[in-house]
Amino acid sequence: MAFVNREEAGRQLAEALRFLHREPDPLILAIPRGGIVVGYQVARTLDLPLDLFLVRKIGAPFNPELALGAVTVMGDVVVDEALVRDLGVRWDYLEQEIARQREALARRATLYRGDRPLPTLEGRTLVLVDDGAATGSTMLAGLQALRQQKPAQLIAALPVASDIAIARLKEAADRVVCLLVPELFWAVGAYYLDFEQVSDEEVIRLLDEAWRRDEVRSSGGPDDNADR
Repeated sequence: MAFVNREEAGRQLAEALRFLHREPDPLILAIPRGGIVVGYQVARTLDLPLDLFLVRKIGAPFNPELALGAVTVMGDVVVDEALVRDLGVRWDYLEQEIARQREALARRATLYRGDRPLPTLEGRTLVLVDDGAATGSTMLAGLQALRQQKPAQLIAALPVASDIAIARLKEAADRVVCLLVPELFWAVGAYYLDFEQVSDEEVIRLLDEAWRRDEVRSSGGPDDNADR
């Protein structure tokens, strides 16, 4: 067991990301739902702005936790074609799943963001955060979509990942920061004592707190919650 919970993992990850204060205009982008808890702790500890980046995995038949690929809120799709071939997954199944996940992304975008616009991404140091990666497909889709926004630097950050996921992420990110890469990887949840599902209400609460803190920071006021 590596982490007590996502909160602790986020605080540990923040320590490995302290170099961000030397980078141009950093922004933490968390993948909900689990990634928002980790990302919130990173942003809070380092006193950096936080937002979310919506990505949904394309689950395998009979095993929805196994990612065959992923879809982003911007419409980008990543498919692990080798895994699809190995499992004998039909392309009509993939097409149906992609359509279903796009609908889910649209609903979640409305639920989480309301009419709040996306922050400016071009020219910034974008740090995509999740609570872990098994195949890396979800984060890979996010990185590829964010690359199109012309960031100054693109960083993948997560507490735990498989060596396969790390290899894939290194191809898409300028830098990958991962606290733990087990030699024998089981599942992301295996490295947390508490890996309870994160509710939509918790995502909204953490986002509201982060956005209020960002507004205080932008106005030049004090932030009692900052922990540099």
